[in-house]
Amino acid sequence: VQPDLYLTFPLGAASLTVGGWGNIELGKYDAPDIGEGGGAASPDLTEFDWWGEISIPAGIATLTGGATGYIYPNDAGFTSDINTLEFYGKVALGTVLSPKLSAYYDVKAVKGLYVEGSVSHGIPLGAATLNLGALAGYSSKMTPDPDDDSFNFKDDGLTHVDLSASIGFEAGPLSIAPSVHLVLAQDEFTKFTKLNDKSDTKLWGGVTISWSKAFGGKAEE
Repeated sequence: VQPDLYLTFPLGAASLTVGGWGNIELGKYDAPDIGEGGGAASPDLTEFDWWGEISIPAGIATLTGGATGYIYPNDAGFTSDINTLEFYGKVALGTVLSPKLSAYYDVKAVKGLYVEGSVSHGIPLGAATLNLGALAGYSSKMTPDPDDDSFNFKDDGLTHVDLSASIGFEAGPLSIAPSVHLVLAQDEFTKFTKLNDKSDTKLWGGVTISWSKAFGGKAEE
């Protein structure tokens, strides 16, 4: 379960967003290489990420710059030894297929670069929208120790391709978006499906449930 909370503040034409994200493992398990907490506790907050960013519109593009802090509070699995800080920049174009390009540079633990490009397209289906997407990742110097599984990637180069489909619809004040992903894994560290089992392809699914509220507004005269 991954709770996510963020607030966005207008800054003229730009906007400032600050937030936090967590990863909670709900059960114990005997496959320490799969999860972040080593399977030692249930439930277990294995990761907390704080983040902040500024987005600025520029014609058909939106430019974003920000930072994320990665905090691992456990004594097993991923520990505080790999707490780190990452700066990033993003460019999103409001054109056909909504192309996006993002670059992330870790300045503390890994000191490497990860680049991600994606496209997406929404198809109206009555009250719902079918969203189709494709994403590819590229890693450069993200693994100071190739034998350390706490790092995301083993080698430089293409890491994975993610083909996705999701349907978003409203249920009262909630937005619900079930999704399915087909991952074409390239890097050795992206091929795990279960303990001691690797695959070039894997299929996974999930659902995102969100609620939002606007605060403030114009005062009545």
